[in-house]
Amino acid sequence: MTAYLVALKAIVLREAWRFLNQRSRFLSALVRPMVWLVVFAAGFRAALGLSIIPPYQTYITYEVYIVPGLCGMIQLFNAMQSSLSLVYDREMGSMRLLLTSPLPRGWLLFCKLLAGTAVSILQVYVFLALAAVFGIKMPATGYVYVFPALIVSGLMLGALGLLISSTIRQLENFAGVMNFVIFPMFFLSSALYPLWKMQESSKLLRDICAVNPFTHAVELIRFALYGQFNGFSLLWVTVAFIVCLLGALWGYDPARTMLRRKLG
Repeated sequence: MTAYLVALKAIVLREAWRFLNQRSRFLSALVRPMVWLVVFAAGFRAALGLSIIPPYQTYITYEVYIVPGLCGMIQLFNAMQSSLSLVYDREMGSMRLLLTSPLPRGWLLFCKLLAGTAVSILQVYVFLALAAVFGIKMPATGYVYVFPALIVSGLMLGALGLLISSTIRQLENFAGVMNFVIFPMFFLSSALYPLWKMQESSKLLRDICAVNPFTHAVELIRFALYGQFNGFSLLWVTVAFIVCLLGALWGYDPARTMLRRKLG
């Protein structure tokens, strides 16, 4: 049991130090959602003409509405950045050394997930603090209730990043794949506009948004920020997490990797 905890501590600290040493990554993680919140929100509000009555039956401004979506965006981008670091580590050989340790491969990958999730939660809370400085505040209890929701959504998005990294063989191919995943997941979700507004434009797009796991991650965060529990979104996010994690475990199977090298 001690070896498991030592591995967990080492991986989490390594990811934390890597994040703190990459100041540009930290700044971009904060500047990106703040630009959406302060600049783009004005244009979206004018274009959509929203008078939002969310499931919690409260009139809110558009800036307040998109805060949960931007929290999810932070976690989504962080998950892709973490998966990029996995591809880099694999090319440098450190990932191979990690996976050949005597500990179960599943535990090591789960430690990477926890480390990435912890970093993303830190980014989200800093963003929420900056939003509050600009006068965009959530209910006080929401900052507490949202913590477990951020853990679940962070694990799901991190598992998705793991799954993607297991399919990429070269670092140069990652940028295209990352854009292919991030932007469709973000824009085809309820992060920027409610699903009923999307249905006014296209029922097909609304249905795509409804099955998008990122939509349910955002809704889980949105309800939690208002002290409410969304059981359906939690179930959907949990199922997506299990599927992505199982796919990542299969993708990082050493026997499968060796077989692919022999055949290649």
